Amino acid sequence: MQQRLDFYKASPAAIKAVMGLEEQIGKSGLEKPLVELVRLRASQINGCAYCIDLHTRDARKGGEDDRRLATLSVWRETPFFTDRERAALAWTEAVTLVSQDHVPDAAWEAVRPHFDEAELVNLTLLINAINTWNRFAIAFRKTPA
Repeated sequence: MQQRLDFYKASPAAIKAVMGLEEQIGKSGLEKPLVELVRLRASQINGCAYCIDLHTRDARKGGEDDRRLATLSVWRETPFFTDRERAALAWTEAVTLVSQDHVPDAAWEAVRPHFDEAELVNLTLLINAINTWNRFAIAFRKTPA
């Protein structure tokens, strides 16, 4: 597959805007391992090869366990994730797949006990940011190096 265009070069201002989201996420206080799991799970759902490769490598660099990475797509069937991570992953799936169920009440009820209001906003910002990156990478056919 050939890259359609380099979106970083084509519109630096657009990328700067998305990087502003990343800057806020970095200041949010959300745990780095959780951030990478959310990024990776959304990327799996969206089928973004570039982002899956990138965030798997980033998670490993951050000390993430290979077993957890290998089973992330089936996190519900494994004992490897904390309750907070499970809540974040369920929220990630619901927000990423918004057109299917419009983020059902069950997802809200599952995430609410594990995150305060600011964390919920920051978690949702994170999910939206990775979905934005996925859509750029998929639309313009960015492939792993």
